[in-house]
Amino acid sequence: MKVSIIGAGNVGATCAQFIAMKGIVSEIVLLDIAEGLAAGKAMDLAQSMPALGFDTLIYPEVDDYSKTANSEVIVVTSGQPRKPGMSREELVAVNVSIVESVIKNAIKFSPKAVFVIVTNPLDTMTLVALKASGLPKNKIIGMGTILDSNRFRYFLSKKLQKPINEIEAMVIGGHGDTTMIPIKELATYKGIPISEILTNEAFEEVIKETMVGGATLTKLLGTSAWYGPGAAVTELVDTIVNDKKKLMPNSVYLQGEFGIDGVCIGVPCIIGKHGVEGILEIKLSDSDKIKFINSANAIKEVNGLI
Repeated sequence: MKVSIIGAGNVGATCAQFIAMKGIVSEIVLLDIAEGLAAGKAMDLAQSMPALGFDTLIYPEVDDYSKTANSEVIVVTSGQPRKPGMSREELVAVNVSIVESVIKNAIKFSPKAVFVIVTNPLDTMTLVALKASGLPKNKIIGMGTILDSNRFRYFLSKKLQKPINEIEAMVIGGHGDTTMIPIKELATYKGIPISEILTNEAFEEVIKETMVGGATLTKLLGTSAWYGPGAAVTELVDTIVNDKKKLMPNSVYLQGEFGIDGVCIGVPCIIGKHGVEGILEIKLSDSDKIKFINSANAIKEVNGLI
């Protein structure tokens, strides 16, 4: 089985590293337009294999999409990363043409692939990919709120001082600092609602930290994060390739679900080998319903720029 990753920057290379280390597929194609970048990252990864005990084949390519042929999954990370002080929305103009080009080139050689979109602004780029591909909507998935949910779990674990893997939490809505919606009612520690453990004030602090989680890392790093996104993509790819039918929050195209139409936005999805195999319309509080509608409208405003 083969996964192709378009874009060999920090996020793309980390996706390749984590997918290879987990042994999800036998082959990874790492493609980038920049001469030497994919080759250098692939060689560096390959030289780590003896020490770490994995042997996935990683093929570096310079803008030759024919080598991505017959991929089960194609991950799109190409595009300009966010800089300090830059919103995801400011990336629209430069990244639309990049994503359109990537999709149109990749689909020629892998018409049956599921596409995972990572490029920001993610919800808008997921819609760009859907339109450029002509594929059914279940084949185009924005990584988005999987990452935001993991960040929510991180901040909850810090506040509770409990292991992160004993905490469940979900974020829906847009993959943006003002459009994501951490769902308070779904956050649990070992099955116990966290709202019964934390004060309302402490919980609100966690929600605020979650919503600026990406911006906080961008300020610290000077560019977008890569370990968190790489891990989120890896979990999604694993779920697709191995048909795990996991419930995961992703940015997908809605046609009436949650009362929203014509926008890609983060919602709980069942993910399997066909991509999105179902959307779970969870019950939202009245306040979260309003936030979700506002989030969808904010994404539509950005979509108006494409």
